[in-house]
Amino acid sequence: MALLLVPGFMADETLWRDMLPQLAPYGPVTHADLRHDTSVEAMARRALASAPPSFLLIGFSMGGYVARDIVRLASDYGKRVEALVLIATSTRPDTPAMRQRKGAVGHAAASISFSGLSRTAVASSLHPKEQHNEAMIERVRAMGVRLGGEVFRRQSVLERPGDIDRLGEIRCPTLVVAAAQDGLRSLQEAQELAAGIPDASLVVIEDSGHMIPIEAPQRLLDAILPWLAAQA
Repeated sequence: MALLLVPGFMADETLWRDMLPQLAPYGPVTHADLRHDTSVEAMARRALASAPPSFLLIGFSMGGYVARDIVRLASDYGKRVEALVLIATSTRPDTPAMRQRKGAVGHAAASISFSGLSRTAVASSLHPKEQHNEAMIERVRAMGVRLGGEVFRRQSVLERPGDIDRLGEIRCPTLVVAAAQDGLRSLQEAQELAAGIPDASLVVIEDSGHMIPIEAPQRLLDAILPWLAAQA
C-alpha cells in the first residue's frame, strides 16, 4: 500500500507531522505539491502524475477538492485510489462574495510583501480554546512563510468549483471527517459530502477547530485508522 496526502490552503507536508508515525504501516507517503498551479484540476493532475500506481488518498480542506478531482482523473487509468478520506472540506462552490473577496485579496497580494498568514486569520481557524495557543498559531503561520508570497497569491485566487452533482462518480470507499467546532466549514457541508458520495461514512470530531491534523491529530487518527483497516 501507499499514501497520498493532500494539504490545504497555505499548508505544507508538516501539516501531517504528528500523524505520520501511525500512518507508516500503510506504506510510503507521497505529499501532493500544490504550490505551482492555478486550478484545482491542474493541482490534481500534478499530484496524480507523481503518485504511486495505487494508493490511499487523504485530502484536507482545499486539498479535499483536489483529492476528489484526483479520484475522477485516476478512474481513467484503472482503479488507482483504494480509499478516500476527506477532512474538514466541502462540496460547495465559491459564492459570488467569495470570488469578489478573492479578487480583492489577489490584487492586494500582488503589491505587498508576504510575511505569512496573519495571527488573527490563523486564530480564527482554530477551536476557541486554542486561539491563544501561540505555539500552534506559529506552527500554522510557519507553513505559509515557507511556501511564500507567490504561492499565497496563486492559492488566494484559486476558484473552488462545486461538485455536488458529481459526487456520485466517486466509487471508492470514502470517509468524511468534520470538526464539530470548525469555524470555516460547517457540519452541514460535511453531511452534504457524505450524503452525495455512495456509501460514504461520516465522523465528527469534538473539541477541534478547522485545523484538525494539528489541533487533534490523535483523535483524527482514532477516526481514520480503524476505518482504513476495515478497507484492507
